[in-house]
Amino acid sequence: MNGRTFGYARVSSTEQNLDRQIEALIEYGVAERDIITDKQSGKDFNRSGYLALKEKMLRSGDTLVIKEMDRLGRDYEAIKNEWQQLQQMGVDIVILDTPILNTKEKSDLEKSLICNIVFELLAYTAEKERRKIKARQAEGIKLALEKGAKFGRPKFVVPDDFDKECRAWLEGEQTAVQTMKKLGMKKTTFYRVVNERIGYI
Repeated sequence: MNGRTFGYARVSSTEQNLDRQIEALIEYGVAERDIITDKQSGKDFNRSGYLALKEKMLRSGDTLVIKEMDRLGRDYEAIKNEWQQLQQMGVDIVILDTPILNTKEKSDLEKSLICNIVFELLAYTAEKERRKIKARQAEGIKLALEKGAKFGRPKFVVPDDFDKECRAWLEGEQTAVQTMKKLGMKKTTFYRVVNERIGYI
């Protein structure tokens, strides 16, 4: 008995359009009602559509169809783990733009070989992307320095009455929120400075 075929489409933001991916999935033969979508970053797999698909819909013998590998995700290790989990669930994967990676109707040996190819390809792609980003950052920093830009967070100047107001807080004369308001400080900055100066207050 053949399993069901599901499609998954993803874009990174609500402004982007899913039509191109959905059209390709329908053309492959995925019923529109079986296409799950997300408009969310691919940095991890904590996406409502994908989690519902994986945890509530996909069963052993089913097929998951995506247009491109990066629609599944962007992080190499995350995709590697996800691919392994789908294989362990007995779910076949079809990548429309890279047919050589399709596991549908393949033997266990072929699936294992495909799995290894996927991991090597992901590792290569991830490393290539890292180098590209690093090169761009270096070029950007060099250009900015040539234009006289200065890097680093501006040093926070502790208010003159910081110690006085903190003592009032520590002695119960006022709340932490009141102290922060008087000093004009955000919560994270306030507690960071408190930790740094606790011996002097």
